[in-house]
Amino acid sequence: MIKLPSAYTEGYAKARLVDPATADNYIEHTWIGDPVMDEVVEDLASVPREEITRLIRAGMEKREDLLRDAPRSLRAFFFDSPPPDPPWLDHDAFTPGVRAFHQNAVAIFAAFVTGVLIDGFSTLIAKSFVQTGRVFDQGVRRLRQNNRHMVELFFPGGLQRECDGWMLSVRIRFIHAQVRRLLNRSGEWDADAWGTPVSAAHLGLAIACFSARTLKHSVSLGASYTSEERESFCAVWRYAGHLMGIPETILFRDEKDALHLHRVASILEPPPTQDSILMANALINSAPAVAGIKGEHERRELVQDRIYPISRALLGDKRADELHFPRSRRLRSVGILIQYRLDQMHQKFVARIRRRRQSNVDTVLGVSFYDDAGVPFDLPDHVYSEQSSKW
Repeated sequence: MIKLPSAYTEGYAKARLVDPATADNYIEHTWIGDPVMDEVVEDLASVPREEITRLIRAGMEKREDLLRDAPRSLRAFFFDSPPPDPPWLDHDAFTPGVRAFHQNAVAIFAAFVTGVLIDGFSTLIAKSFVQTGRVFDQGVRRLRQNNRHMVELFFPGGLQRECDGWMLSVRIRFIHAQVRRLLNRSGEWDADAWGTPVSAAHLGLAIACFSARTLKHSVSLGASYTSEERESFCAVWRYAGHLMGIPETILFRDEKDALHLHRVASILEPPPTQDSILMANALINSAPAVAGIKGEHERRELVQDRIYPISRALLGDKRADELHFPRSRRLRSVGILIQYRLDQMHQKFVARIRRRRQSNVDTVLGVSFYDDAGVPFDLPDHVYSEQSSKW
């Protein structure tokens, strides 16, 4: 018998009518975290925070000499018995996806904020974010860090061992394990209802959304891809998911598999809770600040007249209503998407007439978090973001 978190009782019965094997597998992974990295952060718990940062940096930068006195599990992860590359890994296969990302970057980032992240926050994924308060306390920084991760993944060669895309993906694995540890010890996480915090099931669903749902939503916003580019784009995210510690047993294989996992999980997950409503609306309202728009009136107008309508068009009225998104005061959903694509075409045409090249790279760097310190390796040290040291 499968142990079922109580929040999934109703959805589980419905999802098994669609695909019992996938439904069972998803529920089994709600109880799984990341045994390897969970052991690492547990072993680091008694180490001073500054020393933890130094040790993680040494491992990332392949400084084995600096890990001589580190906990055994950390040395094993980086040097003694590091996770092997999956047999399906082919770095050359990432090239078409990298090219497609840079050709469609504006539509991809717009889709990520207005559709993809909200796909995730519509589920119990939102629970851990609300309990830690990360998006509310450091929302703009958190979203810019997400954006930077995506930029580095799709930088040519970014997923090679020594590059930032690889290191940021492994950093996320450390953070997930640390947040899981903090939530488990907070006394506020109801495992009987929700399963394991930051579970393998939720990470598998998230990476499926980042790949296949990004393709779907960005096409609605004017992006275009060849079949080779679609396959390659998903391959980049699949390897990123592997680096983030997602087990092969819940990691999607290709775009079709990712879409199927999202479909079954959407049935299985309970309807959006108050946590989902808070997270989704916080994300929408943070988007102008992430883009560097400072004027209060301009932000409010952009959110109400642009971002909410586009998000509603991508998600559909049923989900948008569940998340308490306002109804569009202007065009219907199809009209909103057509208008967005026409506006993007107009901006490119004007830039061409003025002989001013519009750079997608400039756009994505402008909404990403970079500083002179390089990749940050600090971990949270308190379950509540506002009480944690900066990370």
